[in-house]
Amino acid sequence: MVNDLTRPVAVRRARILNWATIGWNVIEGIAAITVGLAVGSVSLVGFGLDSAIEVSAAGVLTWRLARERRTGCRQDDDRVAQRLVAASFALLAGYVGVNAANGLISGQVPEPTPVGVAIAALSLVVMPFIARAKRRVAPVIGSRAAEAEAWQTDLCTALSAALLAGLGLNLALGWWWADHLAALTIAGLAGYAAVKTWQAPSLADTCCA
Repeated sequence: MVNDLTRPVAVRRARILNWATIGWNVIEGIAAITVGLAVGSVSLVGFGLDSAIEVSAAGVLTWRLARERRTGCRQDDDRVAQRLVAASFALLAGYVGVNAANGLISGQVPEPTPVGVAIAALSLVVMPFIARAKRRVAPVIGSRAAEAEAWQTDLCTALSAALLAGLGLNLALGWWWADHLAALTIAGLAGYAAVKTWQAPSLADTCCA
């Protein structure tokens, strides 16, 4: 239950989760982009870019928590952090959507990649645990930015599933277009998340409780 966490414990766990997110996504992002560029997979490159955005979102939240540690409750900082996370979703949606559409129209055929399938499958296993832990601490902190960042980790789980489907179909059946459809799915989910995060109301002000 969320209520069994005290605020100092929740803040400490949030910091640990942020650093774990940064470390995991740096490795995941580099691997996904490197392999994606090598085989011409728009979905894998988009997934790697999402990992980079996840790192930036975790960094934004780390900044927000550091500001609180130095100066106390800062709801204005929380709102700024929330909007920055939303903007990162929008950038991902635009970039991946355009490239996926171009790939479908031009008939770009990505090479099948077992390594990409492994990356997607591993992320699909790990991300739900991290997202659940983040959702547990966000209400205790009283931070919509923390909740938005947890939502981004949830999005990474959905992206992993879409990526796994696209890469798996290409690898198993040679359906090259499945990679581009997976990329369009990634773009659509990112766009939805951008709107949801930007419009989200503030949490009840438990920040200084």
